Amino acid sequence: MEFKTETITTAAQAAWAEVSAFAVSYAFSILGAIILIIAGFIVANMVEKWVRRTLEHFRSFDATLTSFLSQVARYAVLVLVGVTVLAQFGVQTASIIAALGAASIAIGLALQGTLQNVAAGIMLLVLKPFRVGEFVEASGISGTIQAIGLFATEMKTVDGLYILAPNSSLWNTSVTNYSRNSRRRNDLVIGIGYGDDIDLAQQTMMDLAAADERILKDQEPVTYVSELGDSAVAVTLRYWTSTADWWQTRLDMTKAAKQAFDEKGISIPFPQRDVHYLPVDSKKPASGGATKALAKG
Repeated sequence: MEFKTETITTAAQAAWAEVSAFAVSYAFSILGAIILIIAGFIVANMVEKWVRRTLEHFRSFDATLTSFLSQVARYAVLVLVGVTVLAQFGVQTASIIAALGAASIAIGLALQGTLQNVAAGIMLLVLKPFRVGEFVEASGISGTIQAIGLFATEMKTVDGLYILAPNSSLWNTSVTNYSRNSRRRNDLVIGIGYGDDIDLAQQTMMDLAAADERILKDQEPVTYVSELGDSAVAVTLRYWTSTADWWQTRLDMTKAAKQAFDEKGISIPFPQRDVHYLPVDSKKPASGGATKALAKG
């Protein structure tokens, strides 16, 4: 019994001696690692705040992109601190960096579509082909932009539907922004009969444009005959409005033109076609094929 007790005591003393030797050997490394970690978190937070404040000075810089880049800066500092801490204990950081690089490549290949959306989201936020609240059309879809994220863009159609469009589908195609410019042009085309007075129709449309305050006067409206159709003469009124008034002005002007034309007796003809009937000689004998058919009957 005494032998076992002495053996345990000896083993405990040997273990304690090894722990003490390890603590003495790596005491400064452990202390340095703790200091590096604490300092690293402080520096990372400071870098994040500095990047955020710097980017916020640029009013054209999107808030989503500002938050993303500030977070990237923070985690970049923390990764650097982690590699430095491992170096304190003699770990070969070159192999760690190589492993991280290989892992990044593997993750990038696995998430290729997702990273493509992220890259497209960054480009959309930087170049700003559209902003929140603007009405756009791209990739066969149209709607008002509700939010622009790093992965997808939220849109709302004119009939109230919700659309979540991947950023890559909006970046790799042409985008038509109906709200970006402050002014928009409209061509109001109305067909009148060939027997109607063209000058009267043009003057009527010009009077309507002059009476509407939403139509801009610094870019004077014009009227012209744009087409001689099969059944009507196309008279066009070209005018400019602010983008906000464009749609409602178009609706109101179309209605007002119809009412004004009716009052002045200017017709808006329906599509029509002249059909000519050629007389057929009833005494003319039937064709050979028809005669044979009658004979067989």
